This record gives sequence, C-alpha cells and structure tokens, in this order.
Amino acid sequence: MAYNIITILGPTAAGKTRLAALLADKFNGEIISADSRQVYRRMNIGTGKDYGDYNIGSSVIPYHLIDIADPQEEFNLFLFQKHFYSAFRDITGRGRNPFLAGGTGLYISSIINNYSFTPDKTDRARIDELNNLSIEELRVVLLRINPRLHNKTDIEIKERIIKAICISESRENAEEYELISSLNIGVHYPREIIKQRITERLAQRLKNGMIEEVDSLIKSGVPCGKLAFFGLEYKFLMLYLTGELNYNDMFQKLNSAIHSFAKRQMTWFRKMEKEGTVIHWIDGADFEKASEIIGKQYFNS
Repeated sequence: MAYNIITILGPTAAGKTRLAALLADKFNGEIISADSRQVYRRMNIGTGKDYGDYNIGSSVIPYHLIDIADPQEEFNLFLFQKHFYSAFRDITGRGRNPFLAGGTGLYISSIINNYSFTPDKTDRARIDELNNLSIEELRVVLLRINPRLHNKTDIEIKERIIKAICISESRENAEEYELISSLNIGVHYPREIIKQRITERLAQRLKNGMIEEVDSLIKSGVPCGKLAFFGLEYKFLMLYLTGELNYNDMFQKLNSAIHSFAKRQMTWFRKMEKEGTVIHWIDGADFEKASEIIGKQYFNS
C-alpha cells in the first residue's frame, strides 16, 4: 500500500510544527494536529499554539484539530479519531497531502497503527477515561452519541452506560475508518539539548503572557481541578496563582516536569518502534533531510 499521510513526531520543543509547515508548503499539504491539549480554545501559550509557525512567506498553511473544543468539554481518543478522519478525507478529497504533526503518542499511534474501536476490543485507555466520569457525565456522553436511547436501565448503571458508549462509539467510528499508511519522520535532539530548549522556551512563554492566560481561564470559570487535569503548564501555574507555590518553585517544578514529559514521549516512540512502527529519525528539525526522505519514499522520486 502506498503512503497516504506523512507524520512528523518527536518530543516537545523539537520544532515539529514549524518543520511540518515548511514541508506542507513544499509538498502541497495541510497539517492535522496530534496534540491532546491544542484542541482547546483559549489555551494557546501553554499548549504551544505558535500560530506564526504556519506562516510561510505570504501564505498560511491550513491546519486542523486546533481550537475545536472548550476547556470545560470532554475530549478523548475517540473524538480525536473522529475529527482526524473527517480532516483526512477533507484534505485528500481536495487533492492535497495530509501531514500529522504532534507529540501525543497515544493519538499518533492510534492513527498510524490503524487502531479502531470495536465492541469486542475497546481501548483500555478509553474505558479508564470513562470510569473517571460521574454517572451524570456519562449520561451526557451517551445521549450525545445516541439521543434516541429508550432503555432506561442503560442510563442508571455505570457499567452499562460505559458499555453502551463503547458500542455506540465503535459503530459510529467504523463508518469513518480509513486505512492509513504513514511515512513517519521523527525529530531527534540529544537529551541535554532538548532540556535546554525546553527551559528557554518556558522562560519565553512566561514572559509572553502564559501566567495571564491561566489566570484568565480560572476567572472564566474553568475549575482548578480541570486545569490540574491538563497538567504541566496549567497545573503548576494554577498552583502558583492560588498561592500554593511561589514563582521560583513553580518554575523549577514545571521545568522539571516538562523535561520528564519529553523523556516519556521518547519512551513511547521507542516502544512504537519495538512494536514494528518504522520511524525515520533526523537530527533536529532538518528541512532538507526531511524533504529528501519524503521525496524518495512518499513520492518515489
């Protein structure tokens, strides 16, 4: 099967978005984000929505799956796949080449490994997600998928609600499933370089208004518990703004947490390789090397 998508992956602060935009500009492409937090509106600086990365000369590279949900809303792997396949069909239907770019390993592997929800094999992570919701929240999810539900028992017992959601999602997802064959390019830096890039980027984002962004989210009604759920920047800045951490402790703890996150990302990608995913690693966000790989392998030139 010929490739039908190009995936640019790697740890945070590796320059994936800018590289993907440059490549999309060269190869008639559009970008689908694979970032679990960039889907949320008003979470811009902390999630690294560097909109300027999409500006190439006088043109703007189209991007998808960014700013499609409010912070109070649930977003999960199932919804990511649903939006991904819709964007994929839209892009390819217009004769353009899709680029999947991001660092959320679960989202990326679910696409390039063609994972689909089925009634007999529901993703464990999805079940765990649902188990963390209250019965009222589960009812909202189920009725959104299946508004014609008549069996009252299904919305009174938590285990049955979860099972009904999984079955409904699998049926809905099956209609949208596309067979994906991805050419995967990984951006790699030595660990010390990534740590340096993370620290410098964090300092810059704090100067550019990231504290004010989190403060605005709190004042708009986003619960502190939800900000803690988002983790990293949103968790530690919330703790700073509520007085539980001073500025220096916040910076050090957040910086260390992002370093650990980058390490976990690389562990995930190495695990994907061990399980058979082929990733062409390049040293840094090397546009020329990535272009060469795409030209030879995606376009067979």
